[in-house]
Amino acid sequence: MNKSKIHITFILPDLSAGGAQRILTFVAEHIDPSKFEHTFIITGFKKESDYNVENINVIYLNKSRVLKAIFPLIKFLKNKKPQIVITSIYHLNVLAAFISIGFPKIKFIAREASILSTRSNKKFIGFIVKHAYKRIDCLVCQSEDMQNDMINNYNVTPIKIVLINNPITEKFLPKIENGKSNNELKIITVGRLSPVKGYDRIIEVLSKLKFPFHYLIIGKGPEKENIFNLIKEKGLINQVSYIEHTKNVSSYLKQNDVFLQGSYSDGFPNALVESCVVGTPIVAFNALGGIKEIIENGENGFIIHSIEECVEKLTELSTDFTFSPKRVNQIVTERFNSKKIIGQYEVLFLKLANNYVI
Repeated sequence: MNKSKIHITFILPDLSAGGAQRILTFVAEHIDPSKFEHTFIITGFKKESDYNVENINVIYLNKSRVLKAIFPLIKFLKNKKPQIVITSIYHLNVLAAFISIGFPKIKFIAREASILSTRSNKKFIGFIVKHAYKRIDCLVCQSEDMQNDMINNYNVTPIKIVLINNPITEKFLPKIENGKSNNELKIITVGRLSPVKGYDRIIEVLSKLKFPFHYLIIGKGPEKENIFNLIKEKGLINQVSYIEHTKNVSSYLKQNDVFLQGSYSDGFPNALVESCVVGTPIVAFNALGGIKEIIENGENGFIIHSIEECVEKLTELSTDFTFSPKRVNQIVTERFNSKKIIGQYEVLFLKLANNYVI
């Protein structure tokens, strides 16, 4: 280890196609190599990786569960003695928090990936998190709602919390044309097929539309059968297309007119930012998460509060589509560009390594 640099150990359960994996690998790849060096530890298996991490030093522990990795992690920290350890996803954050007891000289950062109080097992999570998170040195939250959730529901000391939004991880030029692509309104949703993503209310909205439209879903998950049963029940099957997985999401976002977000809660919806980057505006139900930080009403989308309001807004857009792709892109690139967000992570790492107040 180069003693002139700050060594950071990133720890994740896997490198599957998830938001935490995407953001932390991006941070590791883009922090200043003249100031930092890093190691990435994955408690799971290389065969489960979806990300190309050729530029990252990755160690796979090949454990089927995070708990089974506790002793290899302790051994690594004893041998390598990094200045900073950063984890994400709450069960790994909890494990790292308790491991931190044995390593008082290491600064432990937990990056929260969701609004925990909205989960079905929130009482059990609350008991564990309240005891664990008081042991970490810093908690990174992705949105104001997440920050408030940690303070109000889990008694995390505000001074320990740093708010860092997710960065734009890819560069796309916004589409050039203004207005709808043709006579029908093309609507898209990209996201996991799970109850919290609110596909039920999206389908209810679509069933009430009285103008030509087409709806594309990109994503996979446990609710697929229920979602498509509902689509059939509402008589929408001929107006809906489905793609389970693609590495070319941006091209589909460009081809559509509106991103429709139905989530009941979200940590920080990266898909909304990506949609804005290519110039496709958002219509999103108001929900806990980063929506208010992403959407500026009338400029890059609308935040709506009911199925009826959503129907009304989409109907307006079907005849009067006034969004400028350049402006839609500008709002998010100003707020979440990678230089700005990576700079915030670097400042945090330097403060912790040098024992400054965060």
